[in-house]
Amino acid sequence: MTPPEQPPTRDDVRRWRQHLADERAEAAIYRELARRRSGEEREILLGLAEAEGRHEAHWLGLLGEHAGRPLRPSLRNRVLGWFARRFGSVFVLALAQRAEGRSPYAADPSATNAMAADEQIHEEVVRALATRGRTRLSGNFRAAVFGANDGLVSNLALVIGIGATGVSSAFVLFSGLAGLLAGALSMGAGEYVSVRSQRELLSASRPTQITLTAAKQLDLAANELVLVYRARGMTPAAAEHRAAERLGVVDCDCDPSFSLRPEEALPDQYESVGTGLGAAASSFCFFAAGAIIPVLPYLLGLEGTAAVILACVLVGLALLATGGVVALLSGASPLRLALRQLAIGLGAAAVTYLLGLAFGTTVA
Repeated sequence: MTPPEQPPTRDDVRRWRQHLADERAEAAIYRELARRRSGEEREILLGLAEAEGRHEAHWLGLLGEHAGRPLRPSLRNRVLGWFARRFGSVFVLALAQRAEGRSPYAADPSATNAMAADEQIHEEVVRALATRGRTRLSGNFRAAVFGANDGLVSNLALVIGIGATGVSSAFVLFSGLAGLLAGALSMGAGEYVSVRSQRELLSASRPTQITLTAAKQLDLAANELVLVYRARGMTPAAAEHRAAERLGVVDCDCDPSFSLRPEEALPDQYESVGTGLGAAASSFCFFAAGAIIPVLPYLLGLEGTAAVILACVLVGLALLATGGVVALLSGASPLRLALRQLAIGLGAAAVTYLLGLAFGTTVA
């Protein structure tokens, strides 16, 4: 005789109801993201929402009459939902990637092994989707982040380094503004040249389709087409078979497994590089936005130590913010990257401040 099933404890019911609320919230997030996308990405996101629906059904089955009124999802899922409804951006996918990676199902005896495995797979699916988004914005985003950080750190170092020498606040202010303009122009020009050069190198490295047109005129005995395919990394046997296919040699004595698909264009690598003008504009604007922050205390009329302290506080907060944004996009810990940005930025500024004190002079 099978013993009667034990009723769930109060802790069980509370935990299951929270899981139920979170599954419903996650399914809603994926449906909201799918609504803003089309094609393959939309189908993948709807598939994730369907999987979360199966998990929801599991918790409903366990709860039975104890399901009660829906609970609020966790704070993490509420924040994700808010972002998904308003932005639907790669930031949401990056946050969702971290959330899927912290699923409690592996340690929860009430969750099935299949559910725990689902969550691990979901993390990889979301990681792949987030990677697509990161690729699309990485070029100009890289220029924006580097520009903002360079503006924050370099102009803070300039301002407090000059201020430590004992010159007037007006001199520090004009030095900071000059550093802002010079640095923003330099960053913008540098990014434009860098991105244009990278795109030109990529363009020069892509294989062309010349083999399709020139093959008809080649000397069949010499068959220099083999050299083309060997230069592209094929083995000698595979290169000979591919060249025979291109030349229309029917009775080629080669392994049929060497047959390859017709030449296709390589995946677009330009997305991750960005455009020259876009990167230059991002770098210029964000450098200027970062570089103005250390100057603000002097624009407000502060002088001496008070201006230095306020500039360091404002730049510190901005460094924490940029570090956190980069962490969210990369799926890393926001706190760790934010503190790293803070330590690097204020460390560089501290060095210039000490140098200013060491070589300082008092200007009448």
